[in-house]
Amino acid sequence: MAMSELNRRRLRNFRRNRRAFWSLLIFTVLFVAALFAELIANDRPIVVSYKGSYYFPVYRFYPETAFGGDFGTEAIYTDPGVQCLIKTGGRPECWDDPAAVEKEAAETGMVAGQAVEAGWMLWPPIPYHYRTINNVGTAPSPPDRQHILGTDDTSRDVLARVIYGFRLSILFTLIVTAVSSVIGIAAGAVQGYFGGRTDLVFQRLLEIWSSTPSLFVIIILFAILGRSFWLLVFVSILFGWPALVGVVRAEFLRARNFEYVRAARALGVSDRKIMFRHILPNAMVATLTMLPFVVTSVISSLAALDYLGYGLPTSAPSLGELALQAKQNLQAPWLGFTAFFTFAIMLSLLIFIFEGIRDAFDPRKTFR
Repeated sequence: MAMSELNRRRLRNFRRNRRAFWSLLIFTVLFVAALFAELIANDRPIVVSYKGSYYFPVYRFYPETAFGGDFGTEAIYTDPGVQCLIKTGGRPECWDDPAAVEKEAAETGMVAGQAVEAGWMLWPPIPYHYRTINNVGTAPSPPDRQHILGTDDTSRDVLARVIYGFRLSILFTLIVTAVSSVIGIAAGAVQGYFGGRTDLVFQRLLEIWSSTPSLFVIIILFAILGRSFWLLVFVSILFGWPALVGVVRAEFLRARNFEYVRAARALGVSDRKIMFRHILPNAMVATLTMLPFVVTSVISSLAALDYLGYGLPTSAPSLGELALQAKQNLQAPWLGFTAFFTFAIMLSLLIFIFEGIRDAFDPRKTFR
C-alpha cells in the first residue's frame, strides 16, 4: 500500500528533527537488544555441541543425563563437572578431577587412553542471568571485570538485571499506554462528539473514578490475588485510561461544529466515520502532546510501586527495586548511579521521540 503525500510530509518532518530521529534509532537498538536478553545475559550457553549434536539450553530444558551425567534435573552449565562432560564427550572421569581431565583432553585428545569426541559451548557476552547468585564474597560488590556494574545486595549481576528490567519496563509501558490510549480516546471522542446528557453522565463517572485511591486498590488486590505482572498491567490500565479523556473530549467539542463535520452529516456519513476518520486525525496533535506524559507516568508509577514494595514480584528484574537497593546500601554508590542513568536515558529517549512525532503531526509544520 502506497504512502499518502500527507504521511510522506510527516515522515520528512520527523526525519528533519535530528534529535527525535536519532533517539528513535538508539531506542530501537536498545529495545531490540533487550528483547533478546536471553542471548545477551544468561547463565546457560546459547549453543552446546555434544557428540555431534547441537543443543540450545537458552530456550530448552536438558537434563544432566543428556550430557553423560547422573541426575535427571536440569544441567548446571556453570558447574566444572558438567562443562568437562560436554567437552570430553561424557567421560565419567570428569567427576573426579574435571580440570585435569579437561586439560588432558584438550592437549592430547584422549582421556585414560581413549579418544574423546570434543564438544564446545557458546556463551552469551554476559554469562549471568538476572536470577544468578554469584560467589563474590561481600555483597553488594563493586564493579570489576566479571561484573561491569557490580552486584546487588543478593550477589546478582546488576548489568543483567538492568537489561531484563529495561525490557520489562518498556513492555509494561507499551501495553498499558496502548490499551489505556485506545480506551481513553474512545471515551473522550464519545463525550465530546455527542455532548449533552452523554457528556454529563460520563463526566460525573470520571470524577468518581478519578477520586478512587489507586494505591489502596492495588494493595487490596495484591493481598487477595498475589503480585503478578498481568495483574499490575490490568490495574494500571484500570486507573490510567482517563488521562487522555479530557484532551480528546475538548478537541471533539471544539471540532464537532466545524463546517466539514456539518457537511459530512448532511451527506449522511455515519457518526462513527465522522468521529474516527475526520475529527480524530485533526485532534492527534493535542493527543500526541499528552502521550509523552502518559508514557513517563506509567514508567514512573511502575518504578514507584516497585520501590514501595507493591509492584512486581520480588524475583522480577525491576528498576524500581534497584533504586530501593541503592537507598538501602548507600555504601554502594554504583547501584544509585546505575538506576539514575537508566531511568534518565530511557525517559529522555522516549520524550524526544514523542516530541518529534507531535511535531510531525502538527499541521502548521506539515504544510509550511
